[in-house]
Amino acid sequence: MEPIHRKPPHRPGRGRRKGPPRVQVEISAGGVVYKRTRKGLKMSLMLDPFGKWTFAKGHVEPGETIEQAALRETAEEMALRGLKLRQPLGTIDFWFREKYRVGSKGMLVHKFVHYFLMEVPAGEWGSPQKNEKIRQIAWVDPREALQKSSYEDVRPVLEKALIALGVRQPPASAPRPPNPHRNDKPRP
Repeated sequence: MEPIHRKPPHRPGRGRRKGPPRVQVEISAGGVVYKRTRKGLKMSLMLDPFGKWTFAKGHVEPGETIEQAALRETAEEMALRGLKLRQPLGTIDFWFREKYRVGSKGMLVHKFVHYFLMEVPAGEWGSPQKNEKIRQIAWVDPREALQKSSYEDVRPVLEKALIALGVRQPPASAPRPPNPHRNDKPRP
Protein backbone atom coordinates (compact mmCIF):
# COMPACT_ATOMS: atom_id res chain seq x y z
CA MET A 1 0.00 0.00 0.00
CA GLU A 2 1.33 3.45 -0.94
CA PRO A 3 1.66 6.04 1.82
CA ILE A 4 -0.83 8.88 1.76
CA HIS A 5 0.79 12.33 1.80
CA ARG A 6 -1.33 14.92 3.48
CA LYS A 7 -0.73 18.52 4.24
CA PRO A 8 -0.34 19.00 8.01
CA PRO A 9 -3.30 20.71 9.65
CA HIS A 10 -3.04 24.44 10.23
CA ARG A 11 -2.05 25.25 13.78
CA PRO A 12 -2.87 28.83 14.71
CA GLY A 13 0.07 30.74 16.05
CA ARG A 14 2.69 28.34 14.71
CA GLY A 15 4.93 29.21 11.80
CA ARG A 16 3.56 32.71 11.36
CA ARG A 17 5.67 35.72 12.13
CA LYS A 18 4.28 38.72 13.83
CA GLY A 19 5.26 42.15 12.61
CA PRO A 20 6.00 43.52 9.16
CA PRO A 21 5.77 41.33 6.04
CA ARG A 22 8.85 39.36 5.05
CA VAL A 23 9.14 41.05 1.64
CA GLN A 24 8.55 44.71 0.95
CA VAL A 25 7.90 45.97 -2.59
CA GLU A 26 9.22 49.42 -3.47
CA ILE A 27 8.45 51.44 -6.59
CA SER A 28 10.94 54.07 -7.73
CA ALA A 29 11.44 56.18 -10.84
CA GLY A 30 14.34 58.07 -12.32
CA GLY A 31 15.94 59.56 -15.36
CA VAL A 32 18.73 59.14 -17.86
CA VAL A 33 19.49 62.78 -18.65
CA TYR A 34 21.10 64.21 -21.78
CA LYS A 35 21.67 67.65 -23.24
CA ARG A 36 22.66 68.98 -26.64
CA THR A 37 25.75 71.20 -26.57
CA ARG A 38 27.99 72.81 -29.20
CA LYS A 39 30.35 69.88 -28.62
CA GLY A 40 27.60 67.31 -29.20
CA LEU A 41 25.42 65.21 -26.93
CA LYS A 42 26.35 64.86 -23.27
CA MET A 43 24.85 62.46 -20.73
CA SER A 44 24.88 62.84 -17.00
CA LEU A 45 25.95 60.29 -14.44
CA MET A 46 26.05 60.73 -10.71
CA LEU A 47 28.39 59.18 -8.18
CA ASP A 48 26.17 57.54 -5.56
CA PRO A 49 26.89 57.04 -1.83
CA PHE A 50 28.45 53.63 -2.63
CA GLY A 51 31.04 55.13 -5.00
CA LYS A 52 29.29 53.87 -8.16
CA TRP A 53 28.25 55.81 -11.27
CA THR A 54 24.54 55.63 -11.93
CA PHE A 55 21.39 57.62 -12.71
CA ALA A 56 19.05 59.54 -10.42
CA LYS A 57 16.09 57.65 -8.99
CA GLY A 58 13.81 57.74 -5.96
CA HIS A 59 10.56 56.60 -4.42
CA VAL A 60 7.17 57.39 -5.91
CA GLU A 61 5.27 59.49 -3.35
CA PRO A 62 1.56 58.95 -2.58
CA GLY A 63 -0.64 60.67 -5.19
CA GLU A 64 2.25 61.00 -7.65
CA THR A 65 2.50 59.32 -11.06
CA ILE A 66 5.62 57.40 -11.99
CA GLU A 67 6.48 60.11 -14.54
CA GLN A 68 6.08 62.88 -11.96
CA ALA A 69 8.28 60.99 -9.50
CA ALA A 70 10.96 60.46 -12.15
CA LEU A 71 11.08 64.17 -12.97
CA ARG A 72 10.99 65.26 -9.31
CA GLU A 73 13.65 62.81 -8.10
CA THR A 74 15.99 63.57 -10.99
CA ALA A 75 15.60 67.32 -10.48
CA GLU A 76 16.19 66.99 -6.72
CA GLU A 77 19.17 64.64 -6.78
CA MET A 78 20.96 66.54 -9.54
CA ALA A 79 19.65 70.11 -8.98
CA LEU A 80 18.57 70.38 -12.62
CA ARG A 81 15.95 72.81 -13.97
CA GLY A 82 13.95 72.57 -17.15
CA LEU A 83 13.89 68.77 -17.37
CA LYS A 84 11.67 67.42 -20.14
CA LEU A 85 10.53 63.82 -20.18
CA ARG A 86 11.15 62.37 -23.65
CA GLN A 87 10.25 58.65 -23.46
CA PRO A 88 10.10 55.63 -21.16
CA LEU A 89 13.20 53.42 -21.20
CA GLY A 90 11.93 50.44 -19.26
CA THR A 91 11.89 49.01 -15.78
CA ILE A 92 14.53 47.12 -13.86
CA ASP A 93 14.04 45.20 -10.66
CA PHE A 94 16.38 43.89 -8.01
CA TRP A 95 16.40 42.43 -4.50
CA PHE A 96 18.29 43.59 -1.42
CA ARG A 97 18.18 43.51 2.37
CA GLU A 98 17.32 46.81 4.03
CA LYS A 99 20.28 48.01 6.07
CA TYR A 100 19.43 51.53 7.14
CA ARG A 101 15.71 52.26 7.70
CA VAL A 102 14.49 51.93 11.25
CA GLY A 103 11.56 49.54 11.49
CA SER A 104 12.43 47.60 8.36
CA LYS A 105 16.10 46.85 8.94
CA GLY A 106 16.92 43.36 7.68
CA MET A 107 13.77 43.12 5.57
CA LEU A 108 13.99 41.66 2.08
CA VAL A 109 13.05 44.34 -0.49
CA HIS A 110 12.01 43.79 -4.12
CA LYS A 111 12.56 47.14 -5.82
CA PHE A 112 11.20 48.18 -9.23
CA VAL A 113 12.75 51.23 -10.89
CA HIS A 114 11.06 52.87 -13.91
CA TYR A 115 13.52 54.88 -16.01
CA PHE A 116 12.79 57.66 -18.49
CA LEU A 117 14.90 59.51 -21.05
CA MET A 118 15.00 63.19 -20.11
CA GLU A 119 16.44 66.26 -21.81
CA VAL A 120 17.76 69.32 -20.02
CA PRO A 121 18.75 72.71 -21.51
CA ALA A 122 22.38 72.96 -22.63
CA GLY A 123 23.26 75.53 -19.95
CA GLU A 124 22.25 73.30 -17.04
CA TRP A 125 25.08 71.60 -15.15
CA GLY A 126 23.38 70.67 -11.88
CA SER A 127 25.00 69.82 -8.58
CA PRO A 128 24.86 66.78 -6.32
CA GLN A 129 22.23 66.59 -3.59
CA LYS A 130 24.45 66.39 -0.51
CA ASN A 131 21.76 65.26 1.97
CA GLU A 132 21.24 62.16 -0.24
CA LYS A 133 25.02 61.63 -0.21
CA ILE A 134 25.32 62.12 -3.97
CA ARG A 135 29.05 62.77 -4.38
CA GLN A 136 29.44 64.13 -7.90
CA ILE A 137 27.74 64.74 -11.24
CA ALA A 138 29.60 64.18 -14.49
CA TRP A 139 28.61 65.06 -18.07
CA VAL A 140 30.18 62.61 -20.50
CA ASP A 141 30.03 61.56 -24.12
CA PRO A 142 27.13 59.08 -24.47
CA ARG A 143 29.47 56.24 -25.49
CA GLU A 144 31.54 56.88 -22.37
CA ALA A 145 28.38 56.66 -20.23
CA LEU A 146 28.02 52.99 -21.15
CA GLN A 147 31.59 52.26 -20.07
CA LYS A 148 31.38 54.38 -16.92
CA SER A 149 28.01 53.07 -15.67
CA SER A 150 28.68 50.88 -12.62
CA TYR A 151 25.50 48.85 -12.27
CA GLU A 152 25.10 45.99 -14.74
CA ASP A 153 21.29 45.90 -14.47
CA VAL A 154 21.00 49.55 -15.62
CA ARG A 155 22.95 48.98 -18.85
CA PRO A 156 19.97 47.76 -20.93
CA VAL A 157 18.13 50.97 -19.98
CA LEU A 158 21.16 53.03 -20.99
CA GLU A 159 21.44 51.13 -24.28
CA LYS A 160 17.78 51.97 -25.04
CA ALA A 161 18.59 55.64 -24.37
CA LEU A 162 21.58 55.51 -26.73
CA ILE A 163 19.43 53.92 -29.44
CA ALA A 164 16.71 56.57 -28.94
CA LEU A 165 19.35 59.31 -29.29
CA GLY A 166 20.78 57.74 -32.47
CA VAL A 167 24.17 57.01 -30.86
CA ARG A 168 23.80 53.23 -31.24
CA GLN A 169 21.97 51.09 -33.74
CA PRO A 170 19.17 48.82 -32.57
CA PRO A 171 20.11 45.13 -32.50
CA ALA A 172 19.52 43.36 -35.78
CA SER A 173 16.22 41.54 -35.62
CA ALA A 174 15.81 37.98 -36.78
CA PRO A 175 14.56 37.59 -40.35
CA ARG A 176 10.79 37.41 -40.55
CA PRO A 177 9.20 34.19 -41.73
CA PRO A 178 7.49 34.49 -45.12
CA ASN A 179 3.88 35.66 -45.00
CA PRO A 180 1.71 33.12 -46.86
CA HIS A 181 -0.90 35.82 -47.52
CA ARG A 182 1.50 38.14 -49.26
CA ASN A 183 2.39 37.79 -52.92
CA ASP A 184 6.10 38.51 -53.31
CA LYS A 185 6.18 37.55 -56.97
CA PRO A 186 7.34 40.29 -59.31
CA ARG A 187 4.63 42.01 -61.29
CA PRO A 188 4.65 41.77 -65.03
